[in-house]
Amino acid sequence: MKSYSEVARALEARGQDPSGLFPFGGMPPLPEYLRQLWDRRHFIWYDSRRRAATQNTRNILGNLWLVIRPMMDAAFYYLIFAVLLEVDRGIENFPAFLVIGILMFQATSSAFSSGANTMRGAKSMLRAFSFPRAAIPISNVLQSGLTAVITTAAMCVAIMLVPPHALPQVTWPLLIPIFLMHLLVNLGITFITARIGFHFPDMTNLMSIISRMLRYGSGVMFPIERFVSDPTIREIVMLNPLFRVIDMSRTVLIDGAVPDMKSWLILGAWAVLLPLGGFIFFWRGEESYGRELR
Repeated sequence: MKSYSEVARALEARGQDPSGLFPFGGMPPLPEYLRQLWDRRHFIWYDSRRRAATQNTRNILGNLWLVIRPMMDAAFYYLIFAVLLEVDRGIENFPAFLVIGILMFQATSSAFSSGANTMRGAKSMLRAFSFPRAAIPISNVLQSGLTAVITTAAMCVAIMLVPPHALPQVTWPLLIPIFLMHLLVNLGITFITARIGFHFPDMTNLMSIISRMLRYGSGVMFPIERFVSDPTIREIVMLNPLFRVIDMSRTVLIDGAVPDMKSWLILGAWAVLLPLGGFIFFWRGEESYGRELR
């Protein structure tokens, strides 16, 4: 079988332009790669919907676990942080504060843990078909986004029902752009962890540690400003996109206020730069995904 360079030279010798060629199974030019992804958009959407609908079919309660599991986590952390440690002092609606933090954190934690296993978990598909590999992490994030719609709706119902009751306010629709930017942040994380996890399988063992650090460094269960007194460290923590997602969600749902412009700009920058940089990072490893599994 002739190599790509040999075929290109043969075409040039015949006076033909080989610039539109790229190696089969290799890394096509970025515009071509994006076109291929767009051509497969229906498959990506169908695959994410199918897996979102069937992910808990083997359980008796099915997709009710999408709501039950995070609510049980919130109840456990309420027992620890409110009843035992009493960090709820000074927080008017700590149950809602905690539920929002747990639910928002869960989606990003999943991007870290599942992202690292994304490519190796799809090795049979990688061996059997030629397609832009970015379709796999995109499909995974869309699946997570679809399930997050259910859990976010359950979150809103929960904070309305649990005393002291966070009732709907005119700012609640602002949760939609926050949700979408959160999804883009998770997409960027998944692109990065998918490539790293493919080449370094041991990385999956570090995800629980990273996830734990993120949990305590994002104000999921307690207000950061109460426990971080150093202004420099506090500013660094507040640059964390997950902190901004959680803080902005609490602002619109509990306080009934519009997040400040600084928060929108920081989260917006992460929502643009992280998926863009993550996609480029993932795309540059395209040629290796199929080759290393042979």
